[in-house]
Amino acid sequence: MRRLRTTVDVQDASDDPLVRWAAQALSSGGAAWEHNGAVAVHAPALTRRRRLVLSGPAEGVASLLAAHGRGVELRPLLERPLALEVMSVMPTPWLEDKPFGWMDRSGALDLPAEACWLKTPDGVEMLLREANPDSWAWPGEKGVCRWAGVHVDGQLVATAAEAWSSADVGFMMGVAVHPSCTGQGLGQRICQFVTSSLLTLYGTCALFVENYNAPAIALYRKLGFAYRDVTTLLPAA
Repeated sequence: MRRLRTTVDVQDASDDPLVRWAAQALSSGGAAWEHNGAVAVHAPALTRRRRLVLSGPAEGVASLLAAHGRGVELRPLLERPLALEVMSVMPTPWLEDKPFGWMDRSGALDLPAEACWLKTPDGVEMLLREANPDSWAWPGEKGVCRWAGVHVDGQLVATAAEAWSSADVGFMMGVAVHPSCTGQGLGQRICQFVTSSLLTLYGTCALFVENYNAPAIALYRKLGFAYRDVTTLLPAA
């Protein structure tokens, strides 16, 4: 089992955007390891969770999970088909916690008009409370870098954030469209703006999505994102 000490080490060990995104934790108390082609990144505080992000062949992932997967409130995060395979061979039982979706894309995307990065997040919190109260990103939260917006008649009606980006994976969260403005393409416009901007900066853009949110998944697919089922694990009592 080999310790990966830098973000570059993780990038050299894996081409999976999921673990490359998690590698940002190495600059803030995290750690990473490689074993038999698999990679694990311990992220003490990434999107509000203490995570162990894993990817690679099941045998190597199982070894990394056995060695580093235990801890108070630690949530192993990995692709769901891989998780089911790993759980079937682990000597110590694990339970699936909550499946959801990871989506990413690379390349370039046209920058749409009538959206911009906001100089200040005025109006964002109010819009989130009306349109997306379960958002994981909020103004002023650690790791949330900046907010984009679309205004109509001076009112902020759509927003999305760059939050928890790594060295080579930009991350989008906090998407919201005012309830009175749905069905007008504003969600696609704001997401295309943020995605285009992050692709230019990082080369890859990614996001989390609820696996039951079919309209959101369809919108992101339209923007070129590919969907993967991911899940978190809990140690069995």
